[in-house]
Amino acid sequence: MATARTKAIRTGYLFVLPALLLLLGVLGLPALVSLLLSFRPEGGGGLSLEQYRFLLQDSLFHQTFWNTGLLVVLSVAAHLGLGLAVALALNLPLRAQPVFRLVALLPWVVPDVIAGIIWKWLYNPLNGALNDVLLRLGLLAAPLDWLGGRYLPLVSVILANVWRGFPFVMLILLAGLQAIPRERYEAANIDGATALQRFRYITIPGLRKMLVVSLALDTVWEVRRFGLIQAMTQGGPGSLTEILSTLVYKQYFKFFRFEYASAIAVVMTGVLLLVSLPYIRMISREE
Repeated sequence: MATARTKAIRTGYLFVLPALLLLLGVLGLPALVSLLLSFRPEGGGGLSLEQYRFLLQDSLFHQTFWNTGLLVVLSVAAHLGLGLAVALALNLPLRAQPVFRLVALLPWVVPDVIAGIIWKWLYNPLNGALNDVLLRLGLLAAPLDWLGGRYLPLVSVILANVWRGFPFVMLILLAGLQAIPRERYEAANIDGATALQRFRYITIPGLRKMLVVSLALDTVWEVRRFGLIQAMTQGGPGSLTEILSTLVYKQYFKFFRFEYASAIAVVMTGVLLLVSLPYIRMISREE
């Protein structure tokens, strides 16, 4: 029996081996190269912490880190609020429910770059649809340059990002809502519980795990956000909408500062690992 079991385990490892080698080649090797590059001075030579010392003193990195944090916090909070509201609505017994669910998922189907191009056109101060609608409604006295100025560019990018990303959270929470037994709500109705009480004592506890999953995964996704920002502003004007992913791209492919770009990428990886810890712990406990 032990020999047969050993053979079965070895066979299983052989089936997994090609995928494992592919992951090591596509993800592991570039990660290792980036890690080693981050400890090299730009002039070559041995290993040093020069790139990390420069990173801590770089005002552009500080602003980019702040922009990224603001984008992630506001986007994830809006995704959670809007996603929960839409999930609750789609969980109701509505007519043509599949159609409404399909419409709610459409923003997530649109690729990042295409979504960025669409929103860049909507924000256009001369012929954009957003200014035209707001002017017709009398909400604006003059067209706004949504992607210009001091504060509007980052706010405009966050609004586009909220539209683009909320269906992801909505889908996770909708799955969680459908997993809550209907008997709990029926018992609460018999006991005279209000809608707010049912939401507080049944819905929220029943969604606890899904909330952790959605928060962790959405945060990781938002820290990695690139295509939407690149298509809309390329990090501009100046560095007002620069985030870590666009900064890495520019340092690596535009300025050819491979070592510094690798150091920023390593910092991003560390942030993502910290964000993922609650999700990893929850999955480990379940196993």
